[in-house]
Amino acid sequence: MPSIHVLPKNVAELIAAGEVVERPASAIKEMIENAIDANCSKLTVEIQNGGIRYIRVTDNGCGITREDVPKAFISHATSKVATEQDLNAIYTFGFRGEALASIAAVAKVEMLTKTEDEAFGTRYVIEGGKQLVYDDAGCPDGTTLVVRELFYNTPARMKFLKKDSTEGSYVSDIVGKCAMANPSVSFRFIKDGKQVFFTPGDGNFLSAITAVLGNEFSKTLIPCDYELNGITVRGFVSLPTAGRATRSGQYFYVNSRYVKIPMGASALDAAYKNAVMVGKFPACVIDLVMPPAVVDVNVHPAKTEVRFSDEKRVFEAIYYAAKNAISLGDRRPQLHLKDAVKPAPLTGEQVVMDAAKKSPSVRSDSPSTFLSDRQTAAGVTAFSSENVIVYSPQSHDFMPAQSSTATEKQSDNRQPLPVLAESDPPSVDRDLSAGSQPPEKIETDSLPSDEASDPLPPAQKESMPSAPDFLYLGEAFQTYLIAQTGDKLLLIDKHALHERILFEQIKKKQVCVSPQALLLPLTVHLAQKEYAAICEQLEALHAIGFGIEDFGDGTLLVRECPLMFIDDSIPDVLSELADAILSNRKELITEHMDWLYHSAACRAAVKAGSHLEPDEAKRLIEQVLLNDSLRYCPHGRPVLIELTRRELEKQFGRIT
Repeated sequence: MPSIHVLPKNVAELIAAGEVVERPASAIKEMIENAIDANCSKLTVEIQNGGIRYIRVTDNGCGITREDVPKAFISHATSKVATEQDLNAIYTFGFRGEALASIAAVAKVEMLTKTEDEAFGTRYVIEGGKQLVYDDAGCPDGTTLVVRELFYNTPARMKFLKKDSTEGSYVSDIVGKCAMANPSVSFRFIKDGKQVFFTPGDGNFLSAITAVLGNEFSKTLIPCDYELNGITVRGFVSLPTAGRATRSGQYFYVNSRYVKIPMGASALDAAYKNAVMVGKFPACVIDLVMPPAVVDVNVHPAKTEVRFSDEKRVFEAIYYAAKNAISLGDRRPQLHLKDAVKPAPLTGEQVVMDAAKKSPSVRSDSPSTFLSDRQTAAGVTAFSSENVIVYSPQSHDFMPAQSSTATEKQSDNRQPLPVLAESDPPSVDRDLSAGSQPPEKIETDSLPSDEASDPLPPAQKESMPSAPDFLYLGEAFQTYLIAQTGDKLLLIDKHALHERILFEQIKKKQVCVSPQALLLPLTVHLAQKEYAAICEQLEALHAIGFGIEDFGDGTLLVRECPLMFIDDSIPDVLSELADAILSNRKELITEHMDWLYHSAACRAAVKAGSHLEPDEAKRLIEQVLLNDSLRYCPHGRPVLIELTRRELEKQFGRIT
């Protein structure tokens, strides 16, 4: 039987280093966090060969006193935690006392440091955990750490590193994440002698994001500032129209510490449901500010994961913050055209014609400015595919022409388009927990609809103006309704808009569903976690049409279900519902149910290429102008695009 023996110190240090220092990026993260804890305002990170051969991190923080320098490289030596109680109130980034010891165990490290009160600085050199130099040195206030030949004494670890360019990209990523979370610190990142980015350190969150991720990314962001249940959510989320192909644009922080929060991604998905394009993901840079006592940062050696005392509160804070940001910051998309070619100089004849056009005897707003008197008197046909619209000089409006073609294509048995009444409340999804209170900034009895929450209190809603006046101009390609309001042209996808209206109606009717009894009860077997989750929410499930009994030992007995489901789909739906409950989602609407709603709305909506009467088209336009939440179809496509008069006049050379 093998005997038990104590590992040598150097072997134990190498094992510990493997937990903390996975690659150059993780070593740099630890050094950056130490510098920020030292209250620096300027920080420079420089690497060569992806950080494998050379790393230098320089800060202007408080520095380390001469007698404390050797202690900084001893395992579990720290100035940030002294007692057991301190672990419940960690405000600093570092606290384990493992970073420098782990780095020094697998690299050649040199430190130059000086405090404000010292006349001379200190130079300390340690290689593979062995002290080589400990002497005075001339250096500015702050600390400079130089790390050379990472993993020089552990070739087995070296072989797991990737190419220099790949490791350099990991370093760039982690430095950028730290820079965005600390906008009051000026970061400078240099790779192989070239500056990659520089943040101004002016305390502006957006300027740090722009410096790291670029102007194109920051232009798609809208502010996100919200407080709920003692948790403050600050930062930015992306416009629904700026969805990305992956989740790489999602950055979550807890008290300015970058962490991985899968539940945060789920909260974002729920907030953007039916608003972002299918297959796209919203982006965000969000910092959750909360008391240290409700979050445990001591669950991972690299401190990239945390544990919350109440995950549901965190989920709700992110969900409502994103919904509120979309409601307040999202605007209907505008069409921006490329700059027009500058017009050529006018000829003599053109100068005379231009002067005649500007003559006071001709009204600039009259149709005769562009049309001959004969054309105006007779009426001029405007653009439309099937429905011919004619301008009437008597009423100064566009009226439907008495066209036999249009009359023939009209269907006598076609029902008028259903629309949302102005007084109809937005559809809501039922909360999982009975009696939960709505957040302060969103006045609603339960959770907001999938499309957008309404942040206005009832008194403000009553004083909201009616739909603005608009002029219906016609229809292009039998698909897009065209209207004018103010100085904007509105281009409306009639199918997408009508589909959204029907989708909201269907969901609203499904809030309370009359259950349909099954001829024979259905037994459903689930995994223990799914089974427990369903049993906890039997009452809430009954509200959406499921009559379920606990049959014991992971088995459920389904006696009633919504009419839309058949027996074969019920187990899958219950599994999805369990996943929604376990993921702290804010609604009991599964992807399967959502798909049914989408499908029903899509089939019933007016199709592209079909004929609409002017009155029906106007009713659709009124709905989209009255209800600002009608921005996207259920699949995330925009229903309306605006084209401003200024943008149009630029194309015709009227303005520059």
